[in-house]
Amino acid sequence: MTTNDERLFAMLIYLVSIFFPVLGPLIIWLLKRDESEFVDYHGKEYFNFLISFTIYTFVSGILVLVLIGFVLLIVLAILAFILTIIALIKAYQGERYRIPLAIKFIK
Repeated sequence: MTTNDERLFAMLIYLVSIFFPVLGPLIIWLLKRDESEFVDYHGKEYFNFLISFTIYTFVSGILVLVLIGFVLLIVLAILAFILTIIALIKAYQGERYRIPLAIKFIK
């Protein structure tokens, strides 16, 4: 069972990422990953999500040349925001949420 502090810091990883996508979550994760396996899980999950969606955005940027990329960029932006909010809520509820479409780069 997770403590309130663990759930709060895991949630903060996602909340801070809305405003500071890399630095905010990285600081929280580096400070708390040794103290909490739950925060470590969500930190890894967030950065896998970030790396995956960066790759998807890059590919969509290239596909702008054939016009389908514009639609994909809009869909990716909306999807990333919605998945971040869902992960934020699940982390605060104490669940180990696996973000869809996130490739496991960090294990």
